[in-house]
Amino acid sequence: MQKLNKPLILSSIIATTAIIITLALGCGDNPSKAPVAETGETLSKKYCVSCHKYPEPALLDRETWAKHVLPAMAPHLGIGVYGDDQYVNAPSAKAMLGYEDWMKIVDFYKTTAPKTLTPAKPPVVPVHDWAGFKLQLPKHANTTPATTTMVAFDTISKQYFTSDRATNSIYQWSPMLKQLTAKQYNSPAVDAYFSKDAKSVEHAAFTFIGSMDAVDVATGSVVDMPLAGGSETPVAVNLPRPMQSLIADFDKDGLPDRLVCSFGHNFGGLFLYKQTATGQYQKTTISSMPGAEQATIGDFNNDGWPDVACLFAQAQEGVWLFLNDKKGGFTTTNLLHFPPVYGSSSFQMVDINNDGKLDILYTCGDNGDFSRVLKPYHGVYIFLNMGGFKYKQAYFYPVNGATKAIATDFNGDGKQDIALIAFFSDLKNNPEEGFTYFEQTGTMQFTPHRLPLSKYGRWICMDVKDVDGNGKPDVVLGNYAIGFMNQGETKALWDTYTPFVVLKNMGK
Repeated sequence: MQKLNKPLILSSIIATTAIIITLALGCGDNPSKAPVAETGETLSKKYCVSCHKYPEPALLDRETWAKHVLPAMAPHLGIGVYGDDQYVNAPSAKAMLGYEDWMKIVDFYKTTAPKTLTPAKPPVVPVHDWAGFKLQLPKHANTTPATTTMVAFDTISKQYFTSDRATNSIYQWSPMLKQLTAKQYNSPAVDAYFSKDAKSVEHAAFTFIGSMDAVDVATGSVVDMPLAGGSETPVAVNLPRPMQSLIADFDKDGLPDRLVCSFGHNFGGLFLYKQTATGQYQKTTISSMPGAEQATIGDFNNDGWPDVACLFAQAQEGVWLFLNDKKGGFTTTNLLHFPPVYGSSSFQMVDINNDGKLDILYTCGDNGDFSRVLKPYHGVYIFLNMGGFKYKQAYFYPVNGATKAIATDFNGDGKQDIALIAFFSDLKNNPEEGFTYFEQTGTMQFTPHRLPLSKYGRWICMDVKDVDGNGKPDVVLGNYAIGFMNQGETKALWDTYTPFVVLKNMGK
């Protein structure tokens, strides 16, 4: 601001009056600055990170932002919603920002987001063959559509276990894929963990989700069952939609403890159940973030104590590391962080490039929430371990609706290959996208194989084990045949009754 430059002939009275007027107008040596109005972009970066990583407008098309995602987000900031994309212009004590500022954010996403998302182009064209696998079908008499929620092969008893949403039952199958038993529970099981106790008695810990719907209910549980018969023991009850349970002695007292991932909805967490000398379990919370989906246990800092790596897939999507502090607690480090529209679906700590360090195999493709459109960033990722718990993306292959990836050496050449399922695949235009086998032909070089499986089912769960004892890992796929259609009334061109299939690894 320039100072007044009055002629010397002006009287002091006139000069003083001019200065007073100038200061009153906000000029002078120390003017008071008028507040600068914030833009929709700056407001979005200020408020949209209160619950999750900042979502760039380019992640979704403008219609999805306007009609689905923004109306779902508004209540979290205290903004009322009515209709598809109408907002309440009324003061609210819970509002984190005013109506005008919220509408600036809405306008920013509407005008900045692309009209449509451009599909990702695969770097390598898939090979269409059986890739050395042979299909095996179970002997079943299903009269209702398959809604399989779990497939698990027990390497101890050499039997298969499945569960489904329609009947809330757990089914036991022989090595020849003949159904042996069926028992109904209060909800479907989504995970099984097999182990032997101190007396060499085999147990299965089944995780029951409670509700498949995205609601805040705590009706899930983890139940321990002796497979040879005997009393079933609830290990954990009243859980918010648990997804997985694991066993390890976290405090080194000689008693196995239980780790439980509870996805929940707005509420969830990663919980530890410490076993006491009386055989009871005491619950402690490792993390109260919702979305705990999948965990793995290992000694990640080489101090001799079990640690936890966990994938969270709700608002704060990403992989978190929980290092055992040897005092009953954990220290937390974030390894990977993703925007909330990614739909994180699975991860695995595995040495992909054979350098002696655990890398992260990651998939995103959960597409059952507010943004049910095909996304170019859905697929399988590899993040290489750079040391010091730092990871760098080194591989991406786009697969619509990628649900789960498991890496192992399928063909016995010493390199890690990948089996991938995609529940929310492009069912209309690319149905074989539902299963892909990535053969690692060179260090971090993969040949994708699309097996002709699309007519046999729609795959939502998977297990990889050596089911016939020939030293080669096989694949078990669970068929969830109906519902969760994002592309209109897509006609089911797949088998809607077979609950699961097995891909026997015959070698190439």
